[in-house]
Order: sequence, then structure tokens, then C-alpha cells
Amino acid sequence: MGEKRPSFEEYLSENGTLTYSNVGVSMMPLLKQGRDLFTLTRLEDGQRPEKYDTVLYRRPPGKYVLHRVIKVLPDGYVIRGDNCIRKELGVTDNDMIAVMTSFVHRGREHSVNEKGYRFYSRFIVFIHPVVSLKLRLRSFAGRVYRKIFKKKHAAPDHSEDRGSGGEK
Repeated sequence: MGEKRPSFEEYLSENGTLTYSNVGVSMMPLLKQGRDLFTLTRLEDGQRPEKYDTVLYRRPPGKYVLHRVIKVLPDGYVIRGDNCIRKELGVTDNDMIAVMTSFVHRGREHSVNEKGYRFYSRFIVFIHPVVSLKLRLRSFAGRVYRKIFKKKHAAPDHSEDRGSGGEK
């Protein structure tokens, strides 16, 4: 039988850092599945992520998520993926596991301390209302398109043509 893989918490507790690849599209255009990597550093006890940090946190029931802190509250955080519409509320310090310290984007390694990344992280949070509107409009247009053309191109109903002996 194969060995049990350690959880992110266990691995980070033992090693301090972890380099991994993301799954999904929630952090695009920064991180693309199958192309980019990110490095996380374990949060120390009492260490709180800051606004604009990209963090790994645990969402019940044990799902791991890599998203950006868009607001720090006294008792938690407001979090959202760069390519997501909805904010996630109710994320607490107990849910936080690690903070992203560097990433590989299109084959080039970058630190989160680089001026370009700091600008990007602030810009992506600032323009989110426009991006959110675009995503919502695209979703709405897709639903309308499918509704219109699904009815037009629906397969004709030939149930009356089907006899028991194939005779007409």
C-alpha cells in the first residue's frame, strides 16, 4: 500500500516552505494551471496576513484554497481569487496556513516583494468591480445565448414516427 501524503499543514510544519502548482482558474491571470508554480511560507503563530497577500487557507470541510486577502478585519479576512466574482467572508486566523512568497509565471521566478508584483496585486484588487461586471455580463450573455439557441436547435421529436414494427 502507498504511503499517506502529508497535509499542507504537516509538510509546512516540517519544512517551512512548499512549492506547488495551482489547480483551477481562480488566480488567473497570475497563476495558470499546468504552467505556473507558487512557493508558500508557513505562517508563524500570531502572524497575520496583510491586505494584498496571497494566502493558502483551509475552507471547511478541509478544502485548501489559494486566494488573495482583500480586506483585513479584527476577527478575520475578506478573501477572493483574482478571477472570481464573489468575496469569501468568515475566513479566520485559524483557517490560515501559509502566505505566498514567490511564484514562477511563464517560466520566470518572481518575488512578491518585486515592485511589479506589488503594483499588480493592488491593481487587481482596485479594478475588481470592473472585472466582476465583465464576468457577470459574460455569464448572463452565455445563459441568454444558450436559452435562445437551445430552443431553436433542439432535436425534433420523432416519437410519433416510432411504431412497433417499423411500418408507416
